[in-house]
Amino acid sequence: MTDVLDEITPDESTKAPKAPGALNWRREEQNGTLTLWLDCADTGTNVISEAVLRELDTLLDDGKQARPDVLVIRSAKPGGFGAGADIDGFENLRGKDAKAMLHQGHAVLDKLAALPFPTVAVVHGTTLGGAFELALACDHRIGVDGVKLGFPEIQLGLHPGLGGTVRLTNLIDPVEAMQLMLTGRSAYDRRAKSLGIIDALVPERHVAAAIAAAASGKMDHDGSLRASALRTRAARSLAATRMRSESEKKAPRRHFPAPFALIDLWEDHGGDADDMQTAEIESFTTLLDSTTAQNLIRVFFLRQRLKAAGKREDGISHVHVIGAGAMGGEIAAWAAMQGKRVTIEDVDLTPLGKTIRRATRIYERKHLSGIKSRDALDRLIPDPDRLGRARADLIIEAGPEKTAVKEAIYAELTNTMKPDAILATNTSSLSLAALVDAAPDPARFAGLHFFNPVSSMPLVEVVSHDLASQDTLDRLAAFTTGIDRLPARVTDGPGFLVNRVLAPYMMEAILMLDEGHDKVAIDRAALAFGMPMGPVTLADQVGLDICLEVGRSLRKGLDTPVAETPDWLREKVENGETGKKAGKGLYDYDSEDPPKEPADDPDHQVIDRLILPMCNAAVEVLRKGVAPDADTIDAAMIFGTGWAPFRGGPLQYAKVRRDVPDVLRRLAEKHGPRFEPDPGWNDLG
Repeated sequence: MTDVLDEITPDESTKAPKAPGALNWRREEQNGTLTLWLDCADTGTNVISEAVLRELDTLLDDGKQARPDVLVIRSAKPGGFGAGADIDGFENLRGKDAKAMLHQGHAVLDKLAALPFPTVAVVHGTTLGGAFELALACDHRIGVDGVKLGFPEIQLGLHPGLGGTVRLTNLIDPVEAMQLMLTGRSAYDRRAKSLGIIDALVPERHVAAAIAAAASGKMDHDGSLRASALRTRAARSLAATRMRSESEKKAPRRHFPAPFALIDLWEDHGGDADDMQTAEIESFTTLLDSTTAQNLIRVFFLRQRLKAAGKREDGISHVHVIGAGAMGGEIAAWAAMQGKRVTIEDVDLTPLGKTIRRATRIYERKHLSGIKSRDALDRLIPDPDRLGRARADLIIEAGPEKTAVKEAIYAELTNTMKPDAILATNTSSLSLAALVDAAPDPARFAGLHFFNPVSSMPLVEVVSHDLASQDTLDRLAAFTTGIDRLPARVTDGPGFLVNRVLAPYMMEAILMLDEGHDKVAIDRAALAFGMPMGPVTLADQVGLDICLEVGRSLRKGLDTPVAETPDWLREKVENGETGKKAGKGLYDYDSEDPPKEPADDPDHQVIDRLILPMCNAAVEVLRKGVAPDADTIDAAMIFGTGWAPFRGGPLQYAKVRRDVPDVLRRLAEKHGPRFEPDPGWNDLG
């Protein structure tokens, strides 16, 4: 990636006027170049809505009459070319209405593709979904440094629906195109250039020259040679078979129909662009009506709802982290990457060095440019002398999970923190009620519970207690959103929300091992349900020592108990067999790997024993007011644990299934009171 001082955005100060009769487009004509600037009204992000396409249709007719030397499509938004289709429009769109809307959209993009003069899309920043399809309908694509392009529709249980399946597989190596669509991953600037998605990659200051080159025919291309080689059905079938096999391992057809519909679409129709476009519309419409897509679209809105909980200024520019372990180091690295000035302390110098190395790896994984990575590292300051304590707007305590240790830290902060600074604890198992008396100012003390690894797990629980001020909680939620995480507002209680609901999953599995169940069968049954990790594997991942502590702490304050911990588990921990971090736990990592493939024919009684106690715990959390509503619980479990998103979350799953209380009663008769349905089921509705 070119290291330049230019901002990696278009000329956002364009003074082009709104196009006549358009709310979402600006029009500019100069020296034979007609530029249409996409500038969706009343939002900072472009989305491809029905109104955007309708206005573009009219502008293309006008452009055809004007006959410019070149038509350029750009975005006036500094954040990117476009974030995809308008998902709000999907919520109630079904059947014939969806099909008619897709046909209209295809007609507009086909009109763009057929214009009798060169067309160029200049793409920067986020260019996804429908916005990417708009760019693909142009003759050429010029990428500005830092651009990322992709089709994330698979994450909504869909595939591209505005011609993207056809145009991308004809533009570049079809197998590479299919991989992009099947995984939902983005192609970042240099990768997009090497694949042939963009014809040129330039800094903003060279965009005009690149447009001139495209207009003069110096960027013309003949399409993908590999696409020609795979024009026969037989050749595509070989590649499609491999794709299905790989997709089945990651996303089984019975739960995720979209990848397989996409593979079928390309295999059956990839040799004929017109047929494939028609089939794309049919396939997309069928998928949109599926339960999987509707649940995944709901998950999209759950994400938006969590984000909305943090919409305000946080007043936090300097963050100080106490504790440079794996969690504290990730929090510090992530906050610095998101623009905060961060100081981090530890009682030992070694973890501070590890924090910088960890941050460097995170920034590489997140595709930061050399300049942006350097700037983030400049904001991340090891602070062995603890100078940041007195200067920070927010102090995040990420010390050991021991009350006495945390109380000692808080005592040192009492006369050190700025008067308006906030102290947040990252505790995952200790009650805030037990810590608040030691805090310098109870009103400006709360929980900020991140999930490991912070760079991958989007959820943060913002934990309140009786003495926390509303301003403190609002600022912490805003801080969470400001560092591109999702705040779930919860109240103090055993395990808060996520750990309270997740704990029965692991603890029941451990008890089932004690009964003689096979660990691999348990894990594979959970994977078949759609969990991202089996409970036995998860217990090893978390650490058996932590599981023991979580079980102990939860048993103190719950109406419905979790499974008892077998004596052999304590003995394992005492012998140092604490899980993956020790190389041995419930699995021996020197000689066996936990299963990654779901069971073909899982035992549904095993699944019910693992999953339904989580649903029961979710109802208890809702009844006790630990979470404000069912949507928050479902969202927190999906974004905090990866809980089978295509099922919509534990409460949505229970709502659809309907028989959960009855099955819990039968399990209680057989296995004990930990399965007794919570009283809150009567009010769930």
